[in-house]
Amino acid sequence: MRADALRALLEQVAGGSVAPGTALEVLARLPIEPVTNGDGTVPFARIDHHRALRIGFPEVVFCPGKSVAQVVEICRRLEAAGSGFLVTRTDEGTREAIVAAFPRARAHALARVVHLSGPAHEEQPADEAPVLVVTGGTSDLPVAEEAAVTAEVLGSPVERLYDVGVAGIHRLLAENDVLRRAGVIIAVAGMEGALPSVIGGLVSVPVIAVPTSVGYGASFGGVAALLAMLNSCVAGVTVVNIDNGFGAACAATRIRLARVAR
Repeated sequence: MRADALRALLEQVAGGSVAPGTALEVLARLPIEPVTNGDGTVPFARIDHHRALRIGFPEVVFCPGKSVAQVVEICRRLEAAGSGFLVTRTDEGTREAIVAAFPRARAHALARVVHLSGPAHEEQPADEAPVLVVTGGTSDLPVAEEAAVTAEVLGSPVERLYDVGVAGIHRLLAENDVLRRAGVIIAVAGMEGALPSVIGGLVSVPVIAVPTSVGYGASFGGVAALLAMLNSCVAGVTVVNIDNGFGAACAATRIRLARVAR
């Protein structure tokens, strides 16, 4: 439950439009809700419904290692609490099962993400600087789209600038205006991972580097790009884990929320 949703519920109780008993039923699920298979076994999940109150966005469901039934049940509990849900790293079967259970949910095959909108977010100012997601190549798109869709679901305005890697650096330099209007930049690249350093030398806003596992044998599944980004000569470039578009989007969201709070 987000802070604005909780405030609205309390105001409805104060105004008499919601009975205290009804509000109590909603609040009874907070802050932690154990989820079991219904047979008295140890809970396979403990949903943190207060996460949005603490950090600005709700708990997210990471699919690998969970059964389809477990994912759907966790989503059911999140929806019942009024927060909607965001599910990451889905496969096709899981996406189909979620959409079948929640017809309003939107599936993003390239990003491997499914989300169901909760109560409407506060409308963002039209002139707010966007989160800009940039990729070195087209092969980086699954990770980039995970970042872009996650940032959008978490309430950030997002722009995309794809396939502007250092092999043809003029493509990036030609988009200088796009870079300069961004509030936060997520730079996604594999191979040698040079893109974030180039961008970091051109802009003053935070740059979040995302190494991808794209590359040939000596890229070691993204380790080469990760080490290159960690050793960037540009001061202040922040690096997340290999292929972690989700984590980059969360970092960008925290930066944006911190600015809004000032």
